[in-house]
Amino acid sequence: MSGSDDPAALTDWAEIRQWRKAERERLIAARLAVSADTRSEMSANIAEGLDRMIGDPAGRMVSIYWPFRGEPDLRPWMESINARGGRTSLPIVVDKGQPLVFKAYKSGDRLEKGVWNIPIPAEGESVYPDVVISPIVGVDPRNYRLGYGGGFFDRTLAAMPFKPLVIGIGYELQRIPTIYPQEHDIPMDRIVTEASA
Repeated sequence: MSGSDDPAALTDWAEIRQWRKAERERLIAARLAVSADTRSEMSANIAEGLDRMIGDPAGRMVSIYWPFRGEPDLRPWMESINARGGRTSLPIVVDKGQPLVFKAYKSGDRLEKGVWNIPIPAEGESVYPDVVISPIVGVDPRNYRLGYGGGFFDRTLAAMPFKPLVIGIGYELQRIPTIYPQEHDIPMDRIVTEASA
């Protein structure tokens, strides 16, 4: 790939796509190299940072996600949102090229396997969250998120009837100088890592 040694030289979308794929693989490997115990501690710190950022969750719908490939595990925090009068939901991939759908979910609700075998609510109402927690693979200083490459979150945010608060979460090791944002990329409103606590 021409220009791969000099990231500033990346202007061609085909080269950027290739660079993103390689960077995605590198960052996921780095995330998975962190021990499970350390990731658990980091997840607890992220939950504390989210509490400070969001404040009282009562009466609000917060979309979380089911952790996948070393992502921060916010399931205990999700239970605390429900215990404090908030409601939670999980995003569901409906089809390639389509926006995500959010379905209400709380601990104990029945789950089934979705895309990539990620658990999703088996039933429950479709909802529009007030707060969307989005896991990152990488993030740049302008809060542009490098995800898994399907464009689901960008497509979803563009299609929502109102603008939720969108918080990207991940680990400090996932910060990168740029993702080479394109017109379709939507920056996160805020980023929370273990260092935010």
